[in-house]
Amino acid sequence: MNIALFTETYYPEINGVAASVYLLKQELEKRGHEVYVITTTTPGAPEHEHNVYRVPSLPCLLITERRVGLFYQPRLAHIIRHMHLDIIHTQTEFSLGIFGRIMAKELHLPLVHTYHTIYEDYTHYFMKFKSLDERAKSFVRVFTKVCCNTVEQVIVPTEKVRQLLISYHVRQKIAVIPTGIDLSKFDADKYDEKELLSLRETFGIAPEEKVILYLGRLSQEKNLEEILTYIPSFLNRHRDARFLIIGGGPDRDRLTDLVRSLPELTPESRKRIIFGGEQPWDIIGKFYRLGDVFVSASNSETQGLTFIEAMASGLPVVAREDPCLEDILDQGYNGYTFTEKEGFLHGLEEVLYHDTGYGNHSIEKVRRYSSKEFAKSIETIYLELLKEAVMEKEEDRKIPLRL
Repeated sequence: MNIALFTETYYPEINGVAASVYLLKQELEKRGHEVYVITTTTPGAPEHEHNVYRVPSLPCLLITERRVGLFYQPRLAHIIRHMHLDIIHTQTEFSLGIFGRIMAKELHLPLVHTYHTIYEDYTHYFMKFKSLDERAKSFVRVFTKVCCNTVEQVIVPTEKVRQLLISYHVRQKIAVIPTGIDLSKFDADKYDEKELLSLRETFGIAPEEKVILYLGRLSQEKNLEEILTYIPSFLNRHRDARFLIIGGGPDRDRLTDLVRSLPELTPESRKRIIFGGEQPWDIIGKFYRLGDVFVSASNSETQGLTFIEAMASGLPVVAREDPCLEDILDQGYNGYTFTEKEGFLHGLEEVLYHDTGYGNHSIEKVRRYSSKEFAKSIETIYLELLKEAVMEKEEDRKIPLRL
């Protein structure tokens, strides 16, 4: 098949959508398909990319680290018409997603859409007043419903998101296909022990110290503030523990100020909260290897790829209770969920100081989330839609003309 993926974010950007599309392209190509990516210009993008077409872009008003492509590109549309496409798969609801819809309609192609982001969780970026924020959320629900009801097939990463779309009155077919990851990227054998010890030294972490790890975006919807308000008593009690935060985002300055102002932290414990900055996606597996436990208080995840990556790296997870964790986290087996401070502290205590094989259980739990299985499932969707399209054309031929 010849397949076009339309996405507002792509490698080398660091986020779940970019990683998902990048891996899907790679794996579909391994399965013998010709895959084209229509995406945005972004700083640091490789000079030469196979079958990747980038359109001029601007920073997104909703999520400033993301970019939004300029609308319909006549020159690129001409190129797309000569790709002999079989199917178009949009990964965004914005300008490039609309571009993909236009091309699908013009070329009479099946259109698949993956719904990646729960936009209700992001309206606070442009609506500062609660009354307006509620209106914005209402608009987002309607907008999402229209986007999803005007394609042949919707794909979501978890049952949580499927149920959300149903509550929006999405009536189109919805397939639950978890985004896969390249499991080999998080294999323990991939990184030399000396290399990891050297990396620990750059953050001032001694070999014997235990590392509580957060890796992800520093933004309001990730709710890292909750963990920072819970963790002082743990760090004060366990002087061999450090909290390492890897990632960047709009909340970085506010969170560092919060750490400076937390009255519960002793001066010595405050030094053991480390902001490690944003790191390259290509070597992110190395930073997971620094942790002994992965923590999160986010409620905005559609799937929680960082949870899966952490588990693939052999880390137990202590995370705020959320439906997206139901298929990957078993309480007391490969981690703990929490709803309040006591549950969070209990989870940390258990996985760090009463280890009963949590890390090995994590690795076992996520084996099914391989990028190979992900692409295979997507391919099945494509083939079914193409088969339906052929059957519809045959039915149309059977309808007699009325003069």
